[in-house]
Amino acid sequence: MTEPPGDVPPSGVHHVELWVADLAAAEKTFGWLFTELGWQEYQRWDHGVSWRLGVSYVVVEDSPARTGTRHERTAPGLNHLALHAGTRADVDRIAAAAPEHGWTLLFADRHPYAGGPHHYAAYLENSDGFEVELVATRT
Repeated sequence: MTEPPGDVPPSGVHHVELWVADLAAAEKTFGWLFTELGWQEYQRWDHGVSWRLGVSYVVVEDSPARTGTRHERTAPGLNHLALHAGTRADVDRIAAAAPEHGWTLLFADRHPYAGGPHHYAAYLENSDGFEVELVATRT
């Protein structure tokens, strides 16, 4: 495990922690997606796992302190994660493979421009109700 550099400016995201009801299912969907995007497994413990890219990481955890059983992206709280996904071809490749890995394409009738005519992205939802927006940031 490589440690992030000590001189990180006070901006950007350090980490995001997602609490899930089914760690194995979440690890399957998020693990595949993060790996496709170039993230690497960072930490692992009895109730969770994390993946890191650069100095930021995402935790997926079935915490013993969790009180609910399902994430609801339309309720107050986290609606979705938006991630840089590379080129348009990368977005297309990942979106095409996503259903085999537990993800459903949202807004299929407007894909890949559901975010507007100048925003190329795939909006995916896993079986736990978490949404991820994969944004093409390069042509």
